[in-house]
Amino acid sequence: MASYRRIRDLDWPMILLALVISGLGVLQIYSATLGTVSAPAWWKQIVWLAAGLVVMWLMAKVDYHNLLGQVPLLYALAVGLLVVTPLLGALVGGSRRWIPLVFGFGFQPSEFVKLVIILLVARYLAELKSDRLEVRDLMKLSALAGVPLLLVASQPDLGTSLTYLPVLAMGIYLGGLRWQHTAALAVLAAVLVPMGWFTLKDYQKARLEVFVDPAKDPLGSGYQVIQSKIAVGAGGIWGKGVTRGSQTQLRFLPVTHTDFLISAFAEEHGFFGVVVLFGLYFLLLMQIVQNAQSAPDRAGMMICMGVCATLLFHLLVNAGMAVGRMPVTGIPLPLMSYGGSSMISVFMMLGLVNNVRLRRFVS
Repeated sequence: MASYRRIRDLDWPMILLALVISGLGVLQIYSATLGTVSAPAWWKQIVWLAAGLVVMWLMAKVDYHNLLGQVPLLYALAVGLLVVTPLLGALVGGSRRWIPLVFGFGFQPSEFVKLVIILLVARYLAELKSDRLEVRDLMKLSALAGVPLLLVASQPDLGTSLTYLPVLAMGIYLGGLRWQHTAALAVLAAVLVPMGWFTLKDYQKARLEVFVDPAKDPLGSGYQVIQSKIAVGAGGIWGKGVTRGSQTQLRFLPVTHTDFLISAFAEEHGFFGVVVLFGLYFLLLMQIVQNAQSAPDRAGMMICMGVCATLLFHLLVNAGMAVGRMPVTGIPLPLMSYGGSSMISVFMMLGLVNNVRLRRFVS
């Protein structure tokens, strides 16, 4: 009976929204890879989706308070994995992000570090006895999040490392950020961001330069953005139909099943399809916020809002990248872009949200 109640009390609207979005992703991956060496990607994505549902249920069953109690161990394990990834990882696209597993599958530790950061921020802020953050709290949290961020950025994977920042920002804001601290952080960012230019790899600098002016290198670094914008515009209002997008099917649009999946979706489903897709994402995020509002404690609220901030950041950056409003960073579209690590990590996050929801019914 208890197991039945737990299944019944899951956030089914949120789960169904995630499944619909994932289904649209599988359809678009099928269309984008049709007739290419990546053609099997769509059914592999279904396998990852099934695995994601399993891990979501497992994450929902373990009391999140127990997970918060294991944050030091989880953090040490996460940092350890990030340290060994450059040593054990396979070289793909000039970086070592994936640790090879069996049957050609790979494991990307940086994706799962997102969950550790969410739990870390939630635990730290929940244990504060004040509703106002002090400078030392800001420094401690920034340092704790900064270690994995720098390790991932050094792989190099600047895109994924940046996804840790929304969790930190959301936590600091909800934790009681003072306006004086906000002003100080703004000044600090204004000083450090220009200095960060000199730490970037050449290809990362090129991406930022073509973000400002894609026509500067139309056949090189600017090619992806230019073709993406053409694909989005070619979709018109109603789109060209599944498997009928010229930019997608004629392979002008690169990496269509990963980084630029939304561009291929816009070409084949048009403005109307994109509005529907964004509407589904909006409803999904609102379900997560609703769970945050009804969380039984501060830690549960922080977990839900950390998940919301992470998914929203992914969505805004990936969509902005497709229309040239964000630099190309390789941040995947949650639940849609091809990739097992990304898919499973998102469902693990949704499992955390369900975990918080189920604890409402525990006296």
